[in-house]
Amino acid sequence: MSEPASALDGTRILLVEDEYLIAIEMARWLRTAGATVVGPVPSVDRALDLIEDDGIDAAVLDINLGDGDRVYPVADRLNALGVPYLFATGDVKVSDVAVYRDRPRLEKPFGEVEVVRALAKLLS
Repeated sequence: MSEPASALDGTRILLVEDEYLIAIEMARWLRTAGATVVGPVPSVDRALDLIEDDGIDAAVLDINLGDGDRVYPVADRLNALGVPYLFATGDVKVSDVAVYRDRPRLEKPFGEVEVVRALAKLLS
C-alpha cells in the first residue's frame, strides 16, 4: 500500500457492509491504516446501535444492505451528529436527495488505497 500505515491512526470508523468477505477485507484495510473498526455490521438497526454506543469519527456505508434495506437512516443519523461518511457501494444509483447525492462515493470494486485515501481526505 502506498499510503502511510498510520493514515487513519487513532480514528474510530464505522463499517456498514452486508457482504461478509468484503466487510472482513475492508476492516483489515482500515486496521492496517491505524483505525479502530466499529463493526462491521450488515444492517441499519445494528449500525444505529453502534453509533449511539461507540462514538465514531467517520463511517463507510454500503447503500444496499440486502432484503430491500437501504443505509439512508444511518446516513441521516450521522448527518444529525455531524459525523462524516462516504458511500462504498456497487449500487450505481444514489438517492436523489442532495445530502446523499453530494457525499463522497467509492464504486465497487475498489481497493485498499482508495478507501484509506478517501477516508483520510474525509477526516482532514
